Amino acid sequence: MLAEFKKFALRGNVVDLAVGVIIGAAFGAIVASMVSDIIMPLIGAITGGLDFSNYFLPLSSKVTATSLLEAKKQGAVLAYGSFLTVTLNFIIIAFVLFLVIRALSRLIAKEAAKVPEPTKQEILLTEIRDLLKKP
Repeated sequence: MLAEFKKFALRGNVVDLAVGVIIGAAFGAIVASMVSDIIMPLIGAITGGLDFSNYFLPLSSKVTATSLLEAKKQGAVLAYGSFLTVTLNFIIIAFVLFLVIRALSRLIAKEAAKVPEPTKQEILLTEIRDLLKKP
């Protein structure tokens, strides 16, 4: 059983997947920082200083706070500002992944379209084949 597990764990696909997950998590952190530290403050500046991360609807009459963190301590809230931020993160990640995959697909298609020139040996063999086909 240990040998089977070792064979499974060291297969190329599993290692590739692990690397992809780790890089994906790091990439997600970069995009999250870009959204929360760059894009959302710019949107806030354009909209007059609005901070989307603090947008919420109180679901309880006990909630009287004006910040999301304090409101969550007081009771149930619908934090739609956080949802907007996470949705924007997703859209940016999806768009960047789309661009990367599109570029890779084009590169792969270009490489596949390149037909290597035949060697002298292949040309000679083709000529011999063609001569043998003649009656």
